Amino acid sequence: MALGDLWAVICLRTCACQQKNLALLCQIRRISPSFCLKDRKDFGFPQEMVEGSQLQKVQAISVFHEMLQQTFLLFHIERSSAAWDSTLLDKLCSGLHQQLEDLDPCLVQVMGEQASSLGMAVKRYFERIHLFLKEKKYSDCVWEIVRVEIMKPLSSLNSFARKVKNYGCRHGVTLK
Repeated sequence: MALGDLWAVICLRTCACQQKNLALLCQIRRISPSFCLKDRKDFGFPQEMVEGSQLQKVQAISVFHEMLQQTFLLFHIERSSAAWDSTLLDKLCSGLHQQLEDLDPCLVQVMGEQASSLGMAVKRYFERIHLFLKEKKYSDCVWEIVRVEIMKPLSSLNSFARKVKNYGCRHGVTLK
């Protein structure tokens, strides 16, 4: 299957799965974020990576995969289970894992490409989050701040996939 065809299928699947993951991330909340205002931090989410109209297909696949991978790893660590309902957390991790598996065929086709600066920006963003969790000793409030923060990239991924899917369906193309 051609990369463009795979990408169209991924976008269709991703929109539905992303919606479920966002809903799970909302449901998983145990404490009000307003109780945790003192712990707020700007992690510097690189918004331009999903808002840029010049994002190439290869870059998009790489960024998509990196964001999903890092989000999965963040919520899959042992210390996250203490902060939230384990059933909901398991469902979230399963949904993220499914998206990663769906994206693998595209990633295999672009493996020869170098890591993009956008992919590196994603890694640095998540490194800041991991460091913050460690510095704050994985407290419930800190996990809540991180949960709210992670809504940004997941929402952005959802919007990006929807935009690509809608554009592709109307114009018979996906991305450059």
